[in-house]
Amino acid sequence: MDMTGERRIPAPRQTVWTALNDTEVLKSCIPGCDKLERLETGELSASAAVKIGPISARFSGKVQLLDLDPPNGYRIEGEGTGGVAGFAKGGATVKLVTDGTDTVMSYDVKAQVGGKIAQLGARLIDATAKQMADAFFNRFASAVEAIATADSASAASAVATAEAAPIPAPSSISLLDMLPRPLGLPIVFWVGSAICLVILILMFGG
Repeated sequence: MDMTGERRIPAPRQTVWTALNDTEVLKSCIPGCDKLERLETGELSASAAVKIGPISARFSGKVQLLDLDPPNGYRIEGEGTGGVAGFAKGGATVKLVTDGTDTVMSYDVKAQVGGKIAQLGARLIDATAKQMADAFFNRFASAVEAIATADSASAASAVATAEAAPIPAPSSISLLDMLPRPLGLPIVFWVGSAICLVILILMFGG
């Protein structure tokens, strides 16, 4: 099963990249997913309930994120089993490209299924996979847009707070403080000394 597509997300590429690596965001967006956690090995452990035609099963497995190239994309590979329903394995390449203020996320998926699921026929499997992919990307785009809106609101609030902060009044400055200070002494000292000197000359000169 091969599937390709792209989705425009109204958010900066870095925000989309961060969301793609957030297990809580991914868990809330994957249809039927009730478990998605990062292991110490760096792998992701996942569990999800899937219904394909008349077959319902709970798949569990591990996923690896490879060829990490932040914030441009990565490759994801995994394999899951659904008991008697069969198994699924494959991978996908995800790329992020900035387009104005939006991010275009493209994906190329290649997967294989076996067991009872494989007996349902390629047409039903492909239709179900496309339906699940559309559901995931719709949820993911909405989640990332909400994150971007919250970030913008926080930034705007910070700017508004900074602009509203009162500007401290300048300390009062005396005109005498603005006058030069020859040899480090205030100009008043020199003026007073000159006046006294003139008075002494007049007194003794007379």
